[in-house]
Amino acid sequence: QVQLVESGGGWVQAGGSLRLSCAASGGIFSIASVGWYRQVPGKLREWVAGITIRGSTDYTDSVKGRFTISRDNAKNTVYLQMNALKPDDTAVYSCNYYLASARTPLGSWGQGTQVTVSS
Repeated sequence: QVQLVESGGGWVQAGGSLRLSCAASGGIFSIASVGWYRQVPGKLREWVAGITIRGSTDYTDSVKGRFTISRDNAKNTVYLQMNALKPDDTAVYSCNYYLASARTPLGSWGQGTQVTVSS
């Protein structure tokens, strides 16, 4: 069974940094694009960033210049480095395989990892 497991969330003050990890088990990681999404209670899940098989990256406007997505295919892991965090970045962050052209998630969701940014 293919699974993606998120980790690395936590509490940080505004302006701080966190690095999230998305670790894959199963055989398709090296041939799949991966995206990070976030959701706050009462709101729709929002796409945040994505990386293709070849390493091309894409970001939602609100995180450009602050977040960096990367992947290590040898470790079956995608990372999201988040700098200059703002209270508005507070959410549960989840990763998923995704269709890069449409930013559409393709699989089921895991538990995600909570990021809390205090002002």
